[in-house]
Amino acid sequence: MNTDKDSIDAFLDQLWLSDGLSQNTLAAYRRDLAKLSGRLQALDCSLQRADADQLQQALLAGVDSEKPATRARLVSALRRYYQHLLQSGQRQDDPSARLATPKQGLRLPKSLSEQAVEALLLAPEVDTPLGLRDRAMLEVLYASGLRVSELVGLTLTQLNLLDGVVKTVGKGNKERLVPLGEIAQEWLLRYMREARPLLLAGLPCDAVFVTQRKAGMTRQMAWYLISQYARRQGLPAVSPHVLRHAFATHLVNHGADLRVVQLLLGHADISTTQIYTHVARERLKQLHARHHPRG
Repeated sequence: MNTDKDSIDAFLDQLWLSDGLSQNTLAAYRRDLAKLSGRLQALDCSLQRADADQLQQALLAGVDSEKPATRARLVSALRRYYQHLLQSGQRQDDPSARLATPKQGLRLPKSLSEQAVEALLLAPEVDTPLGLRDRAMLEVLYASGLRVSELVGLTLTQLNLLDGVVKTVGKGNKERLVPLGEIAQEWLLRYMREARPLLLAGLPCDAVFVTQRKAGMTRQMAWYLISQYARRQGLPAVSPHVLRHAFATHLVNHGADLRVVQLLLGHADISTTQIYTHVARERLKQLHARHHPRG
């Protein structure tokens, strides 16, 4: 009876063609819709044919175990799915139209102080090819705010060390130019000259950051290396995304215009970037409490 899998596949194909979303994003949509489809099957219904009341019941089934952010994401997935069914003529109504989005508290992204970032950058032993590669990688991450997928996906043709910029392709296949800064440029140039040729041993490779296997680095390996360097320096759990947050937070703390930060991060909407004004405000409150005699 239930043909939701084929319907979800068709929806994701359309989403990929129209929006160019990453495979990770598409996989998240698939998991969310499959979860709701399973709940609807228990109600003897399918995702394609559900009405508003049945959708509400499916969402309420997870109210005790799911965070508001998770339930909000499920509602968002439903809305996009039913818009697809409407536009393709498979439904004449949108049962998700009146679903309430769960309210979420403001979640400030995890970040690092400038001192903690400095300690992390100093962790690799730069007298080895691998350590020099890792120092260059950390410097580029912090200087540019790249996503880890953008970092490991960098190719030689995307580098312009003469002008000190990288061209990267972010979400939705959108290209942007990101400046590196002098220090990151110096470390990257040193890695390209001294370490990368040794790691590749004469074999060709388009990836900027390579491994001893003479291939490009993976997202998982970059995450692992950064977390290990953080542990070595006695820092809390650090992921590549925390460095991206640190990049944006420190820019805002030093007076950068929010629109500039939006462009550097590759955010489609300024509202996504505005979280960093809250981060800066919380930082000011902490400093006031710590140092003001009436704090």
